[in-house]
Amino acid sequence: MGRKIKLIWDFRGPAAEKTAIHHVIHLKEFIVAEKITLDITGHQVLNDMHSIAYMVVTEETMKPIRDALKPHRGQLYQE
Repeated sequence: MGRKIKLIWDFRGPAAEKTAIHHVIHLKEFIVAEKITLDITGHQVLNDMHSIAYMVVTEETMKPIRDALKPHRGQLYQE
């Protein structure tokens, strides 16, 4: 398995954390529906007005997943 990429969705505002938590539910549904073997997802609160949801994918599978889900940004995943 090659490098891992963390796809990130940013949510801002007073409901950012709840929105990020809810988005992770949809990411997990996508993983099951598409039979993706890597199932690392989660959310993180950056501050009271900015939270993120993320999904980790392999470099090989990143482009079709990116095109389907349209994340706001990505970065190399550090375990």
